[in-house]
Amino acid sequence: MHTRTRQKVGLALGSGGSKGLAHIGVIKALRAHDIPIDMIAGSSIGAMIGGLYASGRSIEDIEKISWDANWRMMFAMVDPKLKRGLIRGNKVKEFIRHELKVNTFEECPIPFSAIATDMQTGAFHVFNAGDMATAIRASISVPVAFKPEEIDGGIYADGGLSAPVPVETVRQMGADIVVAVNLDKHYYNEKKKPAWYTVAYDSLNILRYHLALQNVEDADVVIDIDTHTSDVFDFFNFVDGAEKIAIGEKATEEIIPQLERVTAEQVK
Repeated sequence: MHTRTRQKVGLALGSGGSKGLAHIGVIKALRAHDIPIDMIAGSSIGAMIGGLYASGRSIEDIEKISWDANWRMMFAMVDPKLKRGLIRGNKVKEFIRHELKVNTFEECPIPFSAIATDMQTGAFHVFNAGDMATAIRASISVPVAFKPEEIDGGIYADGGLSAPVPVETVRQMGADIVVAVNLDKHYYNEKKKPAWYTVAYDSLNILRYHLALQNVEDADVVIDIDTHTSDVFDFFNFVDGAEKIAIGEKATEEIIPQLERVTAEQVK
């Protein structure tokens, strides 16, 4: 006699700066419809939001953290460092450590992986053991803005450079169904001639746009988030994120019927 169990659902949360506040709305909608989240992998802001939730933070807590963000708080976390990045990142790491409910990946109630880019090989690196705050700090290390993170002799930068939507990682974690959240499906650049100070940022956007499309090809369900912006200022604007959260919630509501059909199928 065979026992029938539900399929395991994994969430791949994509990179994209402040657009990633939409991940909060995604998780809110999934919870509202009792869609299970058995494992999470995240790149950059996806690692930040996913890590907080996987550590045991309620999505209501995470939403409140975003509400409490203001420019004074943002500037308080800036520790200037002109060598290899404008921001040293130590204060950001301590903020992450303070907000996480656990210290290590092994303690997470929900299995979690953070993706960063190995600056020595160019490959994406999966962090799934040891100190979470350090790994998440590595994953969010946007080039130029943040100094890369050094871990065990390696140098790591933003996960979005190599795996902006870590579908492959979630699959390897054991997910039967992978739900991918892509913040880079919609690329906008209304400037006919990019300004000199936006060329690097626009180039990263284009890189993530193409990589993300490749990453999500193997996902079972894809949630495309369109925040209608690609401005460099908005990329780092984590203040007043209610609109982005609402966009994520609405986009998820639209795919719920598809997701419920997929998750309703049982495996033996």
